Amino acid sequence: MSSQAETPAPNAFRCGYIAIVGRPNVGKSTLMNQLIGAKVSITSRKAQTTRHRITGVQTSPTAQFIYIDTPGFQTRHANPLNRKLNRTVTDTLGSADVILFVVEAGSFSDPDKLVMSLLPKDVPCILVINKADQVKDKAKLMPFAQQVASGHDFATVVPVSAKQRFQLDALQDEIEKRLPENPPQFGEDDITDRSERFMASEIVREKLFRLVGDELPYTSTVLIEKFEQEGNLRRIFAAILVERDSHKSMVIGNKGARLKEISTQARLDMERLFGGPVYLETWIKVKSGWADNEAGLRAYGYE
Repeated sequence: MSSQAETPAPNAFRCGYIAIVGRPNVGKSTLMNQLIGAKVSITSRKAQTTRHRITGVQTSPTAQFIYIDTPGFQTRHANPLNRKLNRTVTDTLGSADVILFVVEAGSFSDPDKLVMSLLPKDVPCILVINKADQVKDKAKLMPFAQQVASGHDFATVVPVSAKQRFQLDALQDEIEKRLPENPPQFGEDDITDRSERFMASEIVREKLFRLVGDELPYTSTVLIEKFEQEGNLRRIFAAILVERDSHKSMVIGNKGARLKEISTQARLDMERLFGGPVYLETWIKVKSGWADNEAGLRAYGYE
């Protein structure tokens, strides 16, 4: 492994883009949320939860970290949505100043190897071994790290637990050493480049997948049809798009209980993120086949 780190010039401010990549469900979104100290990328146990390139920003006295959370790279089902997800990953790799390649401790399979094969050789890449706290025999971490690191010239290796915030300060130190000297690109208090409207749709989608689970196809999505602000109050009207009538009943639940819980949890998260009261109204629309063609994807924000 090479160091690739530079010695910072005195008082030099550093700023750059950090791509977070890996196969689905290794904890990329949780890692970014914990690094910036706010929830800007949604999480769930369901694969393919992250569908867009999500930017999270954290600013310290000496650096601004612009994290880019990417969808998990798809190795199966070459449908239009998965092709767009993979294009997002490869485009992000080409524009990053530092790359975090995230793997799950003790697990390195063919999908991980495929993502590793995409890593550019001319960009500093840090191997992040997530969920290190779940490995009972810590003596196994070192040979596992050596096994994974043998496939690429990594700048360094950092075992972490994103959920427990274990080693995240050490990881951030390693990232900062490799950022270019640049002035900040975002305001000191900015945490994302995404609009509140976009964040609202993502929050509802997270609750949808968390509460409906594996019963619902991952192509289901959320469209914000109206977003109004009156003083500190936000009025948000969200349509949940599903592909079949049977999916609609899954989301509604018994006497509407599941849809009510989705809306309640989403509203509470929005109020925490936006810092004010939210009126949220949700309903369900059946849009058959919208995810099976390029035009349908563009219509619902998948550029």
